[in-house]
Amino acid sequence: MFARAGSLLGTRVESATRLSGGDLSSVSRLVLADRRTIIAKHGPLVEEEGAMLSAIRETHAPVPNILAVEKGLLLLEDLPATGQISRSWGHLAEILDHLHAPTGQPYGWDRDYSFGPVAITNGRSDSWVDFWADKRLRCHLPHLEPHLAHRVARLADRLADHIPGSPSPALLHGDLWGGNILIERDHVSGLIDPACTYGDREVDLAMLSLFDQPPAAFYDACGLTHGWHERQPVYRLWPLLVHVRLFGGAYHQQAGACLDALGF
Repeated sequence: MFARAGSLLGTRVESATRLSGGDLSSVSRLVLADRRTIIAKHGPLVEEEGAMLSAIRETHAPVPNILAVEKGLLLLEDLPATGQISRSWGHLAEILDHLHAPTGQPYGWDRDYSFGPVAITNGRSDSWVDFWADKRLRCHLPHLEPHLAHRVARLADRLADHIPGSPSPALLHGDLWGGNILIERDHVSGLIDPACTYGDREVDLAMLSLFDQPPAAFYDACGLTHGWHERQPVYRLWPLLVHVRLFGGAYHQQAGACLDALGF
């Protein structure tokens, strides 16, 4: 792989360091002959990741430059990331304002994706409720223990009571947590590892609050519509169900807490 990376870039790879993470691909930092560093990702879905990064870039949100992509190998700019998100909430709100601009696209995404072994089934739909019920809730039912599956199924059947029927379709990052937001000093240098769809922008905010605690000023800056806080458990449930399938444990209780909050 490293020889092929050097060939694609027209230089020599001096060394490589394996990085943590990378559910879908192996990730390494390569040092080139001119002492530049780049990020190399190798896996079956890296071409789709490249397409998602390109879509995000078109909104003027920052992402790494794509240096090359070919046959399961994606080479990316190595962005600086020495800061902490706690100093960058204001800048992140500005970035999300660009990312989440209305698009007029049908809900969903043209191709399927995955979080490790958990498939993300997509496709397009004119109904946001149908898309979320089928592609983000009911898809998990065969993989959950019966009691939790029954509660999720009840929510899916009554989902129209809990989320808007036709929110403005925004481009969603889809896996927006602190580990996928690169911070340099007090600003966001780039968003990485997307799992894009078009849908309600509140989905990204629900994911963001799973592992981080954005301050009230951040949500105020996002200019959310009335009732957004009550909808967060619906949208937070999807990544929690993914984590239930991947890791089990406390994520089962957190998923149950979301359903408790929604009355199921």
